[in-house]
Amino acid sequence: MSQTSVPGQGANARKAADATAAAQRAAELRIELARHNRAYYEEDAPLIPDAEYDRLFGELVALETDYPELQRSDSPTQRVGGKPVEGFAPVVHRVPMLSLNNGFADEDVEAFDRRVSDGLRDGNAPSGDLFGAPVEYAVELKFDGLAIALRYEYGVLVQAATRGDGTTGEDVTANIRTIKKIPLRLDTDNPPEVLEVRGEVLMFRADFDKLNRAQEAAGEKVFVNPRNAAAGSLRQLDSKITAKRPLSFFAYGVGELAGAPMPETHSALLDWYVTLGIPVNDRRDVVQGAAGLLSFYRAVGEARETLPYDIDGVVYKVNRRDEQDRLGFVSRAPRFALAHKFPAQEALTILLDIEVQVGRTGAITPVARLAPVFVGGATVTNATLHNEDEIRRKDVMIGDTVIVRRAGDVIPEVVGSVLERRPADARAFVMPTACPVCGSAIEKLPDEVIARCTGGLICAAQRKQALLHFAQRRALDIEGLGDKLVEQLVDQQIIRTPADLFKLGVAKLAVLDRMADKSASNLVAALETARHTTLARFIFALGIRHVGEATAKDLARHFGKLDNLMAASVDELLVVPDVGPIVAQSIAIFFGEPHNVEVIEQLRAAGVTWTESEPAAVAPLPLAGKTFVLTGTLPTLSRDEAKAMLEERGAKVAGSVSAKTDYVVAGAEAGSKLTKAEALGVPVLDEEAMRAMLAAL
Repeated sequence: MSQTSVPGQGANARKAADATAAAQRAAELRIELARHNRAYYEEDAPLIPDAEYDRLFGELVALETDYPELQRSDSPTQRVGGKPVEGFAPVVHRVPMLSLNNGFADEDVEAFDRRVSDGLRDGNAPSGDLFGAPVEYAVELKFDGLAIALRYEYGVLVQAATRGDGTTGEDVTANIRTIKKIPLRLDTDNPPEVLEVRGEVLMFRADFDKLNRAQEAAGEKVFVNPRNAAAGSLRQLDSKITAKRPLSFFAYGVGELAGAPMPETHSALLDWYVTLGIPVNDRRDVVQGAAGLLSFYRAVGEARETLPYDIDGVVYKVNRRDEQDRLGFVSRAPRFALAHKFPAQEALTILLDIEVQVGRTGAITPVARLAPVFVGGATVTNATLHNEDEIRRKDVMIGDTVIVRRAGDVIPEVVGSVLERRPADARAFVMPTACPVCGSAIEKLPDEVIARCTGGLICAAQRKQALLHFAQRRALDIEGLGDKLVEQLVDQQIIRTPADLFKLGVAKLAVLDRMADKSASNLVAALETARHTTLARFIFALGIRHVGEATAKDLARHFGKLDNLMAASVDELLVVPDVGPIVAQSIAIFFGEPHNVEVIEQLRAAGVTWTESEPAAVAPLPLAGKTFVLTGTLPTLSRDEAKAMLEERGAKVAGSVSAKTDYVVAGAEAGSKLTKAEALGVPVLDEEAMRAMLAAL
C-alpha cells in the first residue's frame, strides 16, 4: 500500500528544524555575549574587539526578530553591560541608563531618519511644524570611555555611579572626586534640587601614552588602549591610585532633573551645562535631516585621527525634548537616538604566517600574513608586528586568532592574540639568522630592540639608501646623483654596489629619464672628482651604523689606514675617543661581513683613493675590555650619568650580570642583579667606590 504525503508537511518540518537551530544558536550567543560582557564591563579586560562583539550582538538581535518566541528577559539584547563587581556599593539608577541602537552604513542613518519622521507625523504635529520639514538633530561625538552618572543635589556632587547593567551600577564617588575636570560644586547661585549629569570618563591619547610609559618603567602591566586604562583607573578600590591617573570627562545627557525647568532642546541642555562649569565637548552641532547627519559624520571621520582622544563614532539625537518624549523607547534604547559607528578599527582574523621585511636602513621587521579581514574601511592581509620583542610581549603565535587594528592611513598592526582560541598546532616565531634578501647575517646589538641586516652596501633592500648616503655632500660629494636618478639606476639593475657608479659612462646615463648628454657628462665628471677623497669621508660614506661624520674623523685620525680599521678588534676600537661599546660592535660587525669587504675592494679597484698616514699614538682607555652592570638607585648619580662616566674610560656597561661581568655598581633597592653578582662572586661597588676607582685611573 503506497503512502501519500500530506501537503505542506515537508515545509512544516523544515520550519521546525530551522526554529530548533535558531533556538540553539540564540542560546549559544546569549552565553557568549554574557561572557564578553563580564570581561568588558566587570573585569576591564575585553577578549575581542568591539566590532566582533557588535557582530555577535547583531546576530542575536536578528534571530530574536525573526523568532519572537526566542526573546527572553535575561537576553543581552534586553540589558546593558554587566552586574557591579564586588567591592563597590550598588547604586540603583532612578532613570535607567540605556544603550543606543547602532548604525554602520548610510542606509542605516537614512532609515533612522525615516522612522523618526514617520513617528513624529503620527498624530498632530507640534505647533509651528510644517508637514514634511526635516527633523532637527543634535549631533555629537561617541567617546570610547566609561559611562558615568553624576548626581548633584543643590549644586553639590553627592554621588557618582557607573552604568552597570543599566539599572544598577557601582558607586565610584570617591574616585570621581579625584578627576579635576569634574566640578564638585556647580557654578551657579541658583542650583537645581537634583541634577543627574550623564557623561563619559575617558583618557586622552597623550595621557595614555605617558601612563603606559610610567607603568612599563615601574615593571607593571601596560594598558591595551585608552578605554581600558580609563575603566581600570576609575574602578580602583583605592582612590589614591585613581588620583594619579590622568582621567577626563565630557557630559552628553541628563538622567534626573528636579527644581529647574528641563531645557527645551538637547543642544540647550549642553549649553546650560557649560554655564554650570560641567565639561562638554565643543565638537557638536545641530543639523537638519539625514543629509545633515551624514555630513557631520563625514567631517568628523576626516578629523578623527587628529583628535586628542579616541572615538568610535558619532551620536544623533532628536534635538527637541517634546519630540523625544513622543518617540519614546524600545526595550533597551531610545527611538530618538542612534550611534553611527565608524568602520571597525579592530577585527579578528587568523595569523597565517610571520615573514620578515628588510627596510632601507637594514631594519628587520616581522610582518604578519593574515587571512583577509575588513577593518578600518579596507581589506587587510598584512600587518606589522614591529619587532621580535613585541611578538614575545604580545604572546602572538602563528595559527592564532589575532586582533588587528587599523586607524586611518596608519599601517595595520597586530594588537594581540585571543588565547582561548589558540589551536594545538600553533607555533612560535623564530627570527631568521640570515637576511632574506642578500643572505647576510642578521644581528641585534645590545640594548637595541631592532634586528638588522649587516649586508649594508650589497643588500638590495638597502641599496638606494646606501647609494644616496655614499654620494651625499659630506661623504664622496657626487654632485648630480639624486633620488630620482638613483631609483632608475637601481630599478633597472644598472647599479648594484657603489663601485658600479664608477663604471658609468655618458652613453649609458644619457638614455635615462630627465638625463641628457650635458647632465650625463656633468655626472661622469663629478664621479671622476669623487675618486679622490679623504679617509674620513670614505669611512663616513660606507654608511656604518652609528658612525657619523665626527666619529669617522676620529677613526681616520686614530687608525691612519683603512686596513688598520678593518682589522681592529672591539677592544681596540673602544680606545678611540667617543667610541663606546655599541659603536665598536657595529663597526666590527660591518667589517666582519665578507660582502662589505668585497665592495671596498671593488671601490679600490675602480680607482677610489685617499691619503693615509701612520696611526695616531693614543694610549688605550684604562677600562677598555672591562664590563660593568648598574643596578638600583645611586645616591647622587642617575643611571645614564654613571654609564657615561664608565664609558668615557672605555668600559662596557651591560644590562645583565654574567660570569663575564667584571664589576657591579649597586645602589638602593638593587634587586636580582645584586643577588646574582654575589652568587657569581662578581665584585660589587657602591657609588663612592666607583668614583674612587675612576679618580685613581
